[in-house]
Parts: sequence; structure tokens; C-alpha cells
Amino acid sequence: MKILVVDDEQLVRWFLERALKKLGYDVFTVSNIKEALKNLEDNNFDLLITDLKMPYEGGASLIEKVHAMKKSLKIIVCSAFITPEMDNDFRDKGVQILKKPFKLDELENVISACGISA
Repeated sequence: MKILVVDDEQLVRWFLERALKKLGYDVFTVSNIKEALKNLEDNNFDLLITDLKMPYEGGASLIEKVHAMKKSLKIIVCSAFITPEMDNDFRDKGVQILKKPFKLDELENVISACGISA
């Protein structure tokens, strides 16, 4: 299973890459939406994990673009800045939520809720 991680913070990308590889996933990381869209066009991913707050365009914009491109791609928003309204809106769109900071077992549970396994 292939996972694309999008986060502007290098430490978060590093942590997620290590944690996900330890769980048995193929992991690719990028730091912005432009790189994410390019990777999504060129590769088949099973899951997208994206931060919400990033420079220029945020994760909400990426989610809209992904839904237009690859409606079946499973998405997890990983952020500390999720309001109850955003939570409801994302869940209505089939997007799972992972609030930062999180533990490894929480990450596993959210991935499992997406129907993804290593």
C-alpha cells in the first residue's frame, strides 16, 4: 500500500515516514500542494495524509483538488487546527481526521478506519 504524506514541516514528514514504514507501508513525502498534485498525477496512491495549514495553499484546497482528480483516494487530515465545523465538513466528504499531537496507535486506527492495511 502506498501513502503520500503532505506536510510543510520536515520533522512531521520524517516522523510519519518512519512510523508508516515501520507499519509496513510504502511512503512518499512532499512539502507542498504543488509537489503533492504532481505525485498524485504520476503515481497511484492508496492513501493521502495531509496537513491542513501550509504556506500558499492549505490542505483543504488540496482535498478539493484531489476529489476532482481521484475521487476514490482515501484522505486523512492531520492537524492541530480543526474546528468542530471543519471536522463535520471533512467527515461529510469522507475524510478522516487525525488531530495533532497524536500517538502511533491513533494513526493506525485512523488508517484502519480508511480500510487500508499494510
